[in-house]
Amino acid sequence: MIQRIEAICLGVGDTSARIATRACSPNQDVEIEDLIQMGGKVMNRDAPSMKRDSLSKNFKLKRSGTLALLCGIFWSQPSAEAIDFNREIRPILAGKCFACHGPDEEARKAGLRLDLREAVIEADVLVPGKLMDSELHHRIHSTDPDEVMPPPESNQTLRPEEIDLLDQWIEAGAAYDRHWAFVSPQKPAVPSHGDRWGENPIDAFLWQSMNEHGFEPSEPAPPHMLLRRLHLDLTGLPPAPEEVEAFARESSQEAYVRIVDRLLASPAYGEKWGREWLDIARYADTNGYEKDRPRSMWPYRDWVIRSLNADMPFDQFTIEQLAGDMLPGATQDQRIATGFHRNTQLNEEGGIDPLEFRFYAAVDRVATTGTAWMGLTTGCAQCHTHKYDPIRHEEYYQFYALFNQTADADRPNDEPRAATPSPTQSKRLQDLDESLQRLEASYRTESEELKSARLVWIQDQAEKSLWKTLTAKETKTHSETTLVPQSDNSILAQGPASETDTYEIVFDSLPEGAYDALRLEALTDPSMKGGGPGRNGSDPNFVVSEIKLEVMSSEGQSSTEVAIQSAAADFSQNNWPVEKAFDGDTKTGWAISPQQRKPHVAVFRFETPLQVKSGQRLKVQLVQEYGNRLVLGKFRVALGAGSMEELTPTLQDLGELARIPQD
Repeated sequence: MIQRIEAICLGVGDTSARIATRACSPNQDVEIEDLIQMGGKVMNRDAPSMKRDSLSKNFKLKRSGTLALLCGIFWSQPSAEAIDFNREIRPILAGKCFACHGPDEEARKAGLRLDLREAVIEADVLVPGKLMDSELHHRIHSTDPDEVMPPPESNQTLRPEEIDLLDQWIEAGAAYDRHWAFVSPQKPAVPSHGDRWGENPIDAFLWQSMNEHGFEPSEPAPPHMLLRRLHLDLTGLPPAPEEVEAFARESSQEAYVRIVDRLLASPAYGEKWGREWLDIARYADTNGYEKDRPRSMWPYRDWVIRSLNADMPFDQFTIEQLAGDMLPGATQDQRIATGFHRNTQLNEEGGIDPLEFRFYAAVDRVATTGTAWMGLTTGCAQCHTHKYDPIRHEEYYQFYALFNQTADADRPNDEPRAATPSPTQSKRLQDLDESLQRLEASYRTESEELKSARLVWIQDQAEKSLWKTLTAKETKTHSETTLVPQSDNSILAQGPASETDTYEIVFDSLPEGAYDALRLEALTDPSMKGGGPGRNGSDPNFVVSEIKLEVMSSEGQSSTEVAIQSAAADFSQNNWPVEKAFDGDTKTGWAISPQQRKPHVAVFRFETPLQVKSGQRLKVQLVQEYGNRLVLGKFRVALGAGSMEELTPTLQDLGELARIPQD
């Protein structure tokens, strides 16, 4: 018990004072429930900052943070006809009864639910308006350990005032209300208190509660104290000495209003009150867990501060944080706002399962959303139906499903990420882009002199080239895959990728002459899943089990097999060298792991030079029998003349590029 004098301080316009005092004799006990804790400021009704109704549809952030501090929660002993179920009855039932008689069917005893009015009445536990006919009344008053509720083994007991309150509630009709988290706020009627005290409607509520408790308004606080309270409440910063002196000289209502408006317009207002929301949003500049490395989340922090300083409506503040990126034509700021749910921790420890911690992140988002916007402990329903609040286990995972569709997966690089340039940086980027476009336009404009020199260079390079790229005439596969010739003489595999396959390509228009080797280029392409050169999206490797060559007559009536003597490649996978691509064993072959997603090349030297005559055609067969869709996705073939030292396994040379038809 607390004895002596209790006081509560509150600033009221220009007559700030300890709002109420109550004298108690040294031997008089004061119940702890009688002590009312509150702080903040009550603005004058004429102040511009208070003209917006805090409970209207246009509820604004700048006022909401201040008003939350303004109104201390006063409570009084309720009368039977004015009992608030959510404020006075639900906390008793949730704390003492719902664990055994609540929403969780697995923990429910005797099949009784006290959280549903219909179920309680049907079970004859409550008879509204008839106290002595209600089993609940008898159970809470019983002294029999086998009858009393809560039972002794629960280690819960009802205080006498709680028992009295439940009795009054039953007599008043035992009305239930929906859980307060699912009820829209309603504007209350302003109590009538005459002109005895107060500056605005908030004061009427304060006067009513003080009057019920026997309090009287205190005397005004001195100007320096009022100014200090005002600064600390709105910006968290003390006033400068000269500001205190100026206000002491002119502590009028007009001076007070000017200071309130100035502080509400100060950037420090958003910085001070933004901290409260950032705590709810679990904001941090590091990732958490074991490594706790820095993260760049400050653009979200600055968005919260800007939103408070701009007095953003709370519905807009909500929508942009939960789904700003989904708004039509979403701005950069609206995308930044969704950082609310990127404040989850990121585990960068070695050996973790990213999907496991992605699950934990989604769980955190469910819990935080429930806490921030509904004041509900939704996380309690993760493992079972909530024991106190109306959230079923199934409903929890329906809510969870909304957050289980995001692109993040607890990766070390924290993707997806977004660039957030400042307005100055955006202007600089725009200037650079325009400059780059001008430069690109200038170098793409070819002068006659440059064009003439280019054509001479092309002819020179074409004459020097040792390789001649072949153009496909016919293509065939042993699957549903289609081989499509490209403008650069490469061949792209399209359609479904087969587990194994054999490609057959016939090249015509062969340049006459003697050739010593064939070159096979395995190429990448952005159209392929995984990038290539192979067609397996998760492992774009390939295995050429066997390569077979035939020279055919122009009519195709006769053919001669071309024997391969040796081979070289720019890279071969361990135990899968390029020499295995012509050993006659389809269980071996040439592969390139771990250098997938890069182009590679192999050169196959003939046992004897290949003499190509006019009209002859070359048939190339690529056997790929490894399985797992490790087949080529894009490739190109060329014939070369020269020594093995000259015909090195390199990609297409300048001479071949020079022979590609020019636009």
